[in-house]
Amino acid sequence: MTVTLRPATEADLMPVGALHQRSRVAAYSSFLPAEALAEPTPEAMGRYWVERWTWERDDHRMTVADRDGRLVGFSYLGPDDEGDPATGLLNAIHLEPDERGQGTGRALMVDALAAMRARGWSRAVLWVLRENAPARAFYERGGWTPTGSARDEHIGAARTRQLRYERPL
Repeated sequence: MTVTLRPATEADLMPVGALHQRSRVAAYSSFLPAEALAEPTPEAMGRYWVERWTWERDDHRMTVADRDGRLVGFSYLGPDDEGDPATGLLNAIHLEPDERGQGTGRALMVDALAAMRARGWSRAVLWVLRENAPARAFYERGGWTPTGSARDEHIGAARTRQLRYERPL
């Protein structure tokens, strides 16, 4: 059972949306209320990715992970959201819940970091939910450190705190 990483295609976007929703529910249900995670639906999340990809495909990169022909994860990266031209932003790594601990997240992270270096960026950043201790530990094991910056965002009606992490490339 091997994992293959490949560039996403338009045909992947709706399945990526459904996977993204399942991943969010599994990862965040221990600290966010079910009502906050009920929306968007998997279909709505797929439409979100179709729309987002329409506008960002020229300067962003989505990689999908397949295990034996089944979509099991994805990563998404692009330019820094704060405008630093030397910095790339790892927007997302999401996995099917049963894929955690299989090395797929690590493979997606290593691939994303290599892609950022290839784009000439010298620094990578990301935002992670403060309450998501497993994700924070995952990134810290990968050499990421908190910058001290934080922001508040909403997931559904729930207000969440996000922490900014960075690492050199």
